Amino acid sequence: MPRTEETASFRFNHTMLRVRDPKVSIPFYTDVLGMDLISKHDFSDFTLYFLAFDHSGGADSADQKEKQQLSREGILELTHNHGTENVAQTPYHNGNSEPKGFGHIAITCADVEEACARFEKLGVPFQKRLTDGKMKHIAFIKDPDGYWIEVLPYTRGPTGE
Repeated sequence: MPRTEETASFRFNHTMLRVRDPKVSIPFYTDVLGMDLISKHDFSDFTLYFLAFDHSGGADSADQKEKQQLSREGILELTHNHGTENVAQTPYHNGNSEPKGFGHIAITCADVEEACARFEKLGVPFQKRLTDGKMKHIAFIKDPDGYWIEVLPYTRGPTGE
């Protein structure tokens, strides 16, 4: 069914994950995955962090990125409920064990093998390596809270592998 006039302006803006400790999660998403922190909003009992990939080549200022937040797509919101950083294990369920629910987020890149070699070097835990299973063109890594992140190429090879 084609988009209608009523839905023509709709965009998928963001998804939200709860994180135990932003001092661990923010560096993972910025330093390991290369996302930019585009805004942060502090409240009395929680803090919201909004991250996205910067495809402007560095041309957009931090102020411009924050102003564009509601009009762009592909944003990751990390919610930190204050105090959760003091518990030994993450209090959140990633949805991949019973009871199943949320599954994963995904990133694409030009060279999955190169990306996975970098993740390996940085000590990022894998849920699925390129050599595992039938789908040899994708991998799954885990963030500090155990959320799965699928890593796949911009395009598949000519055989669909």
